[in-house]
Amino acid sequence: MADKEKLQAYWKENLVYIVVLLSIWFAVSYLFGILMADVMDPIRVGGFPLGFWFANQGSEIIFVILIFVYVKLMNNLDRKYDVHEP
Repeated sequence: MADKEKLQAYWKENLVYIVVLLSIWFAVSYLFGILMADVMDPIRVGGFPLGFWFANQGSEIIFVILIFVYVKLMNNLDRKYDVHEP
């Protein structure tokens, strides 16, 4: 595989990871935390309505988890394309 093709494949996979992970974060923070909050409020988590929980804690927790997932995915991708640090 030529270097240019390898680089394009690497960035294509990277962009797929970014789009998927940001879509998950969007769903959790905007859809669940704002648009669907009223629908989820009858469900309680720790005594608080689920919509309130997603708006205040869920999106932050999911964001931190997604950071760790992205790091793991990128480390694997770097090894796959042999661009990892020694």
